[in-house]
Amino acid sequence: MRILSEGQISGNLSVLNQAWDEAETFALVPDRGGVTREWIAERISTIPSKYQLNHFVLQSSGSTGVPKLIVGNRGRAEMLAGLLHRIQNSEPVRQAILVLPLTYCYAFVNQWLWSRVFNRDLVQTRGFRSPDDLRTILDEACDSMICLVGAQLPLFRKHLPDRSFKGIIRVHFAGGRFPQDDLDFVRNLFPNASIFNNYGCAEAMPRLTIRRAEDSDNGANIGKPIDGVALKTSDEGMLLFKSPYRMVAQIDSEGFKEVTDDAWIPTGDMGTEGENGYWYLQGRANEVYKRFGEKISLAQLASSLKEVWHGEAAFYRQKDRSGEDGHVLVLSPGPSEEEVRTVLRMLRQSYARAYWPLRIESVHSLPLLANQKVDMLALASMDDKNTHWDQRV
Repeated sequence: MRILSEGQISGNLSVLNQAWDEAETFALVPDRGGVTREWIAERISTIPSKYQLNHFVLQSSGSTGVPKLIVGNRGRAEMLAGLLHRIQNSEPVRQAILVLPLTYCYAFVNQWLWSRVFNRDLVQTRGFRSPDDLRTILDEACDSMICLVGAQLPLFRKHLPDRSFKGIIRVHFAGGRFPQDDLDFVRNLFPNASIFNNYGCAEAMPRLTIRRAEDSDNGANIGKPIDGVALKTSDEGMLLFKSPYRMVAQIDSEGFKEVTDDAWIPTGDMGTEGENGYWYLQGRANEVYKRFGEKISLAQLASSLKEVWHGEAAFYRQKDRSGEDGHVLVLSPGPSEEEVRTVLRMLRQSYARAYWPLRIESVHSLPLLANQKVDMLALASMDDKNTHWDQRV
């Protein structure tokens, strides 16, 4: 079974198109995905014969950072690309500009596969590894679509300040919290664009719900399920789904697992159903927990933090000295003493003590996975973090 790496298709999409044209199942994996090529080869060798044709394999880290392989069906993926084209009103779009790795399921389906199915141009970039080149491409864009994650907005502020890219007419966000608090900035950055909140996961391949930005002023609102998708919550509040476009199998530390049509698949998020068919996220499963009987939502804390801290921020979970669940706040870049006092003042005025972090730390830059999400495992284990405040409990 063929294994393609991100480096092999960079600047040479014909390799990926050829792999899709050929019947043999192939794997598309990041160059630095935390595992070796031998690890991947060993696991895809366990794929049964029924999945060795007309399928594809992507690597996912999920919410834990532990790598696993996701098996998708090509026909299902093409059906989803067609559905997204209709829901997102993509007919006027002539070009997709790629600033995320194609090994990321979101970009793979929403951009590469979409451009293939609908015969549109796909422009590869080096993203913020080459801000000047990215600026030139965005300046020259015409009737174009771009897919982003919220964590990239600080990079636009840093590397492309005071810019406006009028040729972008569709902006899609996924892969983390929708940047509701930054919509004014996004609208100034892309003044002619329709903006979408796209929710899903690699297991969904990857889309479950869609919402236009103007349909709600609540960032937790992920929209309504797309055609064919069903959502529900478990007794613990975990968001589960069924979908005709989902993965057909996964390979993890426990081996190959086929996914049946009647299976409810966890998204890794906590959620609730609201009025008129809309669904709302409370945060990742590891971002919602109880401390001293209080239900803590790290997503809620992150939203409040934006009011007083304009850099990047992330949380990682840790038990306190008595064994009680807690969390650590990490800021980037390093804050001044006054900025730390401002954060603490906000916490004390707005939240009970159970919500406060065990510590406030900082790093020069947050470690990221290939899909631009914060690498929580790496963040927790970094040994060069600076401690600015310690609750000492």
